Amino acid sequence: MLGKCGYFFTSESVTEGHPDKVCDIVSDTILDEILKQDVNARVACETFISKSLLIVGGEITTTARINTRDIIKDAIKRIGYNSLSLGFDYNMCAIIDTINAQSPDIAMGVDIGGAGDQGLMIGFACRETSEFMPLPIILAHKLAMRLSEVRKKNILPYLGPDGKTQITVEYIDWEPKRIDTVILSTQHTKEILDEIGDHITNESKKEIFNNIIEPTLEHLIDKDTKIYINPTGKFLFGGPAVDTGLTGRKIIVDTYGGMAAHGGGAFSGKDSTKVDRSACYMARHIAKNIVASGLADKCTVQLAYAIGVIDPVSIMIDTHHSGKISGLELEPVVKKIFPLTPKGITDYLQLRKPIFSKTAAYGHFGRNEKDFTWEKVNKIDELRQEFKNKI
Repeated sequence: MLGKCGYFFTSESVTEGHPDKVCDIVSDTILDEILKQDVNARVACETFISKSLLIVGGEITTTARINTRDIIKDAIKRIGYNSLSLGFDYNMCAIIDTINAQSPDIAMGVDIGGAGDQGLMIGFACRETSEFMPLPIILAHKLAMRLSEVRKKNILPYLGPDGKTQITVEYIDWEPKRIDTVILSTQHTKEILDEIGDHITNESKKEIFNNIIEPTLEHLIDKDTKIYINPTGKFLFGGPAVDTGLTGRKIIVDTYGGMAAHGGGAFSGKDSTKVDRSACYMARHIAKNIVASGLADKCTVQLAYAIGVIDPVSIMIDTHHSGKISGLELEPVVKKIFPLTPKGITDYLQLRKPIFSKTAAYGHFGRNEKDFTWEKVNKIDELRQEFKNKI
């Protein structure tokens, strides 16, 4: 029975074989290959995929020399689309390259250290998990990662690259208590279909549950948890063969699973002069350090920029009535402690390294990866020192 503040919240994730994630990975892999040769490159790369056609375009200004076609094919091969039996084969993919140089009107503002575009960027953190992330999205990502791991390790050899997960968590008095619903949809081969060919067998569902769902979610599943595995019955045809993909179409999967606001800008394929990406990383870094320092249990940070302007035009911090320190008090301290210009963010978070293809699937936040510098909680002492007389 629900408590007086009971509610349910749902978040989803997708595997790297989902068509949108294929596009994110391709765009970020191109970015990484350029940054390996030219750390000052300006990249805004978009990818579209459908059936056996991939189109890559955007604005790229660089001294690097890359073979775009080989980069794209290698990225798709690593995802696992290496056979027409899966509906898509990297060897059979037609590629159209429509990349141009960055507009000189934009470059004029970026050259002096200004933001590469206007916009608002959101960062968020909370105490629901050790990652300082909302529980539903963290669990959805872990389930999707496990699904991919089981496929790549050939533990369940009938799985395909495309897949989606979804987790509904029950909250009581604003705290996550249990998993109410688990949905896992995974591409597969014909070998696990029943005799009629309409549904995957109960035996294969048990294998998927035992190898993927149970070890990932065991501590929060109970007898009342509803579990759906391939709820339509079968998922033979997946990936680009049956659905289009586009860079940046999974921005809620990439961030906080809908638990927090979103500025609207996508991440993948963009270098750090694009504040859509770099300022979102910094906003997350700020929010996480505020929560980790004990100044709040939940925090949203909004940064806003104007194209060609060096400093943010606004900073907003909301601790959602959970803070020992108000957002108004935190704002001048954040300006003092954290660099907020595009160049300052780039240098501080080391965003000129070729690290971005790792971010393209399973979320940009809440992951314990060495190069995810925005996840570091290295400003706790400085924040506490600023408010030592109030905490």
